[in-house]
Amino acid sequence: MKIAKALATGVVLFVLPISLAHAGTLDTVKQRGHVKCGVNTGLPGFSFPDDKGRWSGLDVDVCRAIAAAVLGDAEKVKFTPLNAKERFTAVQSGEVDVLSRNTTWTQTRDTSLGLNFTSVTYYDGQGFMIKKNLGVKSAKELDGAAVCIQAGTTTELNLDDYFRSNGMKYSPITYDKGAETVKGFEAGRCDVLTSDQSQLYALRIQLKDPGSAMILPEVISKEPLGPVVRQGDDEWFNIVKWSLFAMVQSEDMGISSKNVDELKANSKDPGIRRLLGLEGIAGKGLGLADDWAYQIVKQVGNYAEAFERNVGQGSPLKIARGLNALWTAGGLQYAPPFR
Repeated sequence: MKIAKALATGVVLFVLPISLAHAGTLDTVKQRGHVKCGVNTGLPGFSFPDDKGRWSGLDVDVCRAIAAAVLGDAEKVKFTPLNAKERFTAVQSGEVDVLSRNTTWTQTRDTSLGLNFTSVTYYDGQGFMIKKNLGVKSAKELDGAAVCIQAGTTTELNLDDYFRSNGMKYSPITYDKGAETVKGFEAGRCDVLTSDQSQLYALRIQLKDPGSAMILPEVISKEPLGPVVRQGDDEWFNIVKWSLFAMVQSEDMGISSKNVDELKANSKDPGIRRLLGLEGIAGKGLGLADDWAYQIVKQVGNYAEAFERNVGQGSPLKIARGLNALWTAGGLQYAPPFR
């Protein structure tokens, strides 16, 4: 084992050489009977436990989709809350099988940590939240501001790049957890809170008076967020990747949790029949049952269903689809062909 400093995070991480990466995750999960999934310690809309300890959110639904595909039961998941500093070590060490935790796909993370990013759950970008009474309308007016920020994230480097490139100065106020940053912001320890825009929407609803804060229009980075697995286990990598693709493709084909049984029984469309495991390669290439994608749609839903109930118009966050719309609707969500 060796220790490497991750340039993208500034956090010291334990990196497993690829030759020592855990192989055979699929067999391990089947024998264990549940998927071990690393999630955020608490981010509404993405991964958040209720007062009974039940987790919900878009990232949580990805984990449940994997469990539905592998075990035929979306409830067979053990969720491990991880902060930004802990998350990569948890994957590398085998503490979790997959990390589904609003994590940005970067070159350094994808090439030097013994990890693989599988696909993009949510296309995001970094922004700024301020108190309305500050009277600021643009991030270009933030020269000299105190900025609350979560440590161990790409947000730190993006913030420094933005202020330097615009000839501005700032004072960073760092915290280990998102919940701590919003408390610091609410207590007046900083003028502005910066994070991915999705996280800003989630943090704003945790304020005592959400209407007192606003999110500025500038988006200063690309933040493709998606699941992460260990390198060296292509079978598991493929399963995690195609589980999310199944959610996207089912939306693209008009298949939802409400009509999937009817379509499975009656559809003559060859594309729908392939996706639902009725013909073609079905589950062979993934080492799964032929109805693996059907189980995802039936138990978890398509991508639109997961998006809308967790972060979209059916949720308190009410985030527009934007870049996360399907490719046919001007967005970036797109699944490779199922054939």
